[in-house]
Amino acid sequence: MVYVSLAHLYLLLKGQSFSPISLAHVWKLYLTGTMAAIGNRGTVTEAAGFNVEEDVNRLRGAMKGAGTDEVAVIEVLAHRTIAQRQRIKEAYKQTVGKDLTEDLQGELTGNFENVVLGLLMTAPVYDAYELRNAMKGAGTEEAALIDILASRTNAEIRAITAVYIKEYEKNLEEDIDGDTSGMFQRVLVSLLTAGRDESNTVDEAQAVKDAKDIYEAGEARWGTDEVKFLTVLCVRNRNHLLQVFKEYQKISGRDIEDSIKREMSGSLENVFLAIVKCLKNKPAFFAERLYKSMKGLGTTDSILIRIMVARAEIDMLDIKTEFLKAYGKTLHSFIKGDTSGDYRKILLELCGE
Repeated sequence: MVYVSLAHLYLLLKGQSFSPISLAHVWKLYLTGTMAAIGNRGTVTEAAGFNVEEDVNRLRGAMKGAGTDEVAVIEVLAHRTIAQRQRIKEAYKQTVGKDLTEDLQGELTGNFENVVLGLLMTAPVYDAYELRNAMKGAGTEEAALIDILASRTNAEIRAITAVYIKEYEKNLEEDIDGDTSGMFQRVLVSLLTAGRDESNTVDEAQAVKDAKDIYEAGEARWGTDEVKFLTVLCVRNRNHLLQVFKEYQKISGRDIEDSIKREMSGSLENVFLAIVKCLKNKPAFFAERLYKSMKGLGTTDSILIRIMVARAEIDMLDIKTEFLKAYGKTLHSFIKGDTSGDYRKILLELCGE
């Protein structure tokens, strides 16, 4: 099976305007091309012997009569790729004449429902949904804006932007403008342009200059010139920035993360730290987010669900490795100890042993 990701297909269309028609066309290409996972380091992989009719019948049976067979829902949906779940949704509508998402919404509740509904969405639709929810109503869940926009590739951000317009008939940048302010807003808008250099080129002289510019914009002056940080951290490619971070350590005697913590606060500090951490080691970033969502009293379920759903077939294997390395306990054991019921069961299936 050839590995093809939705992001790769978007790269093929790079530079085109992403109308709802082109988005649907890309997804059709994706579905007809492969049922494989959208990544190659996930715990969720393509189900062998996939039989869409059997899955549809199992889900229909799970919702017949009084009560719901949650075990059947978990066994089907937690063990199929996003592409396979789209096939199931299509076949369910053709066979039953109803929408699978709506039927499950009527049967399930709480965090278990939130996980299941997330699994039924394609990756850009889920990210757009999470961003929309983060800005709906009073207040803003900055964590969702940061986690998504700081970690996605240019192609993924373009896909999210296109889906957001299609699903909500609103412009994502305008919604972010209306819900955030100041330099934090400017960083998010910069990330939304999906303009980061994604080459592997490292300009040694420029890396030294960038490191000096950041140092002089922060540690070496009274107050902080955040625009300099934005210009470097939101635009340069990953390999170049890793060299910048090394040069910065030489110049300042500090890790770039320590300087960001010293120079900034609040959401701005969080978004710059997220960008740096994702550039250094994305699975380690998500491992830390998962750990913080569960440590101490209570659980930040929105973060736990978002990462488990979004990364299950991309890099969950690496996230689990980084989690164990950093915290000395398995992600599986943390989830088991922090959740309960069917919610726990489906998360543990997505986590894998």
